[in-house]
Amino acid sequence: MALRKMTVSQAIVEFLAHQYTVDGSYRERTIPGIIGIFGHGNVAGIGQALKQYSVENPALMPYYQARNEQAMVHEASAFARMKRRRATFACTASVGPGATNMLTGAAVATTNHLPVLLLPSDTFANRASDPVLQQLEMPHDATLSVNDAFKPLSRFFDRIQRPEQLFSALLGAMRVLTDPAETGAVTISLPEDVQAEIIEVPAEFLTDREWHIRRPRADAGVLLEVARIISSAKRPIIIAGGGVIYSDAHKALQDLAEATKIPVSTSQAGVGALNWNHPQCQGAVGATGTISANRLARDADLVIGIGTRYSDFTTSSRTAFQNPEVRFININIASFDAFKHGSALPVVADARETITELTTKLAGYQVDPEYSALAAKLKREWDSLVDSAFVDQMRELPSQTEIIHAVQTASDPTDTVISAAGSLPGDLHKLWRVRSPLGYHVEYAFSCMGYEIAAGVGAARAGAMPIVMVGDGSYLMMHTEIVSAVAEGLKLIIVLIQNHGFASIGHLSEGVGSQRFGTKYRYRDPAGNNFETGEKLPVDLAANAESLGIDVIRIEPRSTAIADLVVAVTTAKTSNRATLIHINSDPLLYSPNGEGWWDVPIATLSTLESTQNAYEKYQEEIKMQRPLLGNGASDKK
Repeated sequence: MALRKMTVSQAIVEFLAHQYTVDGSYRERTIPGIIGIFGHGNVAGIGQALKQYSVENPALMPYYQARNEQAMVHEASAFARMKRRRATFACTASVGPGATNMLTGAAVATTNHLPVLLLPSDTFANRASDPVLQQLEMPHDATLSVNDAFKPLSRFFDRIQRPEQLFSALLGAMRVLTDPAETGAVTISLPEDVQAEIIEVPAEFLTDREWHIRRPRADAGVLLEVARIISSAKRPIIIAGGGVIYSDAHKALQDLAEATKIPVSTSQAGVGALNWNHPQCQGAVGATGTISANRLARDADLVIGIGTRYSDFTTSSRTAFQNPEVRFININIASFDAFKHGSALPVVADARETITELTTKLAGYQVDPEYSALAAKLKREWDSLVDSAFVDQMRELPSQTEIIHAVQTASDPTDTVISAAGSLPGDLHKLWRVRSPLGYHVEYAFSCMGYEIAAGVGAARAGAMPIVMVGDGSYLMMHTEIVSAVAEGLKLIIVLIQNHGFASIGHLSEGVGSQRFGTKYRYRDPAGNNFETGEKLPVDLAANAESLGIDVIRIEPRSTAIADLVVAVTTAKTSNRATLIHINSDPLLYSPNGEGWWDVPIATLSTLESTQNAYEKYQEEIKMQRPLLGNGASDKK
């Protein structure tokens, strides 16, 4: 057996460079690059290995700079989504704060079922230098380090205490990264001394290796029963989730919808499963859903979930489905999600394979024409309501709805809108008229403020044309990856909406009787110990962006603001550089109500009249919640 002497870090880099994901006819590198920020924990390990290979073979493992450790994980997550989870980046950080800065990114990746490989440095395995700089000491447990915090956030965790552990760790990591049911954040903790130690590596370990994505088919008997139950349903509805996107099942779903006329709604992650103007597409469902989807869901006797994990927003906190006879058929590659709500028939299988076979078994079946006509009528009514809301009211401070329409007007069908936290995800879910399967990327599983711009960088690296929409609150959380876009010459457009506060939580606070407390960007009032009554802060976020090297277009507050925004996006589209467009909005102008609900408990006792009123309303709303056991009434005699 031929052996090669190298450091542990060199072995890691070279191994990763030879891993390939295969998905049908697709074959591409699983890890096409490493994003890193270096410190004493990894500069002599992973950093040295990357430098060495950049000299010897620059194409072996490209290196990308980041400005924030959390952000680089977001970049990897967004890249993975645009690649339908067939590829991702590895992310390396130093000991202590560098490593822990990646924790939020790990949670985002795992919550969204997106593969990322994290290589956080750890303190010395030999403990000779304890306590090393940035080490957290725990008197009751000498084996603990800050990297143990990754364990509940990772789908796979390992710590390489000895060089020879490298082989099983890397193979285990690749297994999870390429498993559609198990994927998420994968963490391999690397003590800084071990990174630089010598290991003898079998040559075959460093040769090309292929990892085939599993596309398991449904059990034949289960699929027959699924077809029987669907055929007997009077008011079925499909909820398409992210699994439809990742399985590349949008064409199969379109064929099923057209053959059966079953209306299709989408979760946040499922937007793009059907184009917005497809006759069977009812748009968003749930707390941020459309009237058409939510009314159909309310009365549905059968809910067919495909690749959805049924978050509280998708189910309107379990108030969306009010038919006492409702049943659930959940098609999901992850059994954990397939069995949710006590599904009448969980189908643990790949979305595309299942939909394709199901379409054949449902040959000749269509929903009742009267039901189909109702769905079409509701869709027309919602589209008309949105069209009215899109009309430019010529305000100096336009609504977010008008801003979304302006951006949509100037965009191309293949552009990808990106957002995450705040009020934008809810409005985009209802209003963005998606025209391509990967045209919509809103991170709403973890709803992480600061995700947006970093995700835009990651999507641009994947070859997308990202249009990032972000509010000032989220921009202030994390905007430093603008520098990465400038450094790499990446093309993306950032639409920064200035609300002078946290618009989304302000609206929510008002609804729960807390009067928008703590959500305004104002000068502090010393007497009231709050920020409620002061003047707006004179913060110039456009100037801040300019200082980072990005091209900036300012939209002045005037009656032509929306028309100016259309021109600005059009101009930015023609540029070969990254562009940020700054516009002010009125956060008190809301998008059309889609009749969804979200459970946010109200204080049961308060001296504030606003809270008392909110609590009374909540007591009525909570009565609509159901356990959603999903069995319904049996149709078997």
